[in-house]
Amino acid sequence: MARTSLLILLVVALLFELLLTAGGFFAPDMLLEKFGAGVTADTRFLAFVVAWLLLFVSLAIVLALVWVGRRHAGYPALCYLLGFWWMGIGLGLYLVYGRFDNLLLDGLKGLLLVLATWATRRAEANRLTGS
Repeated sequence: MARTSLLILLVVALLFELLLTAGGFFAPDMLLEKFGAGVTADTRFLAFVVAWLLLFVSLAIVLALVWVGRRHAGYPALCYLLGFWWMGIGLGLYLVYGRFDNLLLDGLKGLLLVLATWATRRAEANRLTGS
């Protein structure tokens, strides 16, 4: 159950990240306006750079999905990294810019990922020891 929850959470996160990535590449003006940023040549450039970063994060999520699916030994570290990454983004955007929506979305997504990873590891340890 915990592993299934982790996989579902990773798929949802991947879909969200890919949506933002596509927005950064193909509709930067709309994406910038959605986040309340003015549309200038400089902000379009930053949207392009952020889209590449989001694409990299999406690839990391795909790798995490494959590793969780195959029970690769490195999946917990990658999932924890992604989870703490999102918690940091959510908390940072809230503290610096007062964006509660990002705290809720990214922070909660990261926290759920960390908790699901922990629960999956615990369930696997119990399965191996027969507890």
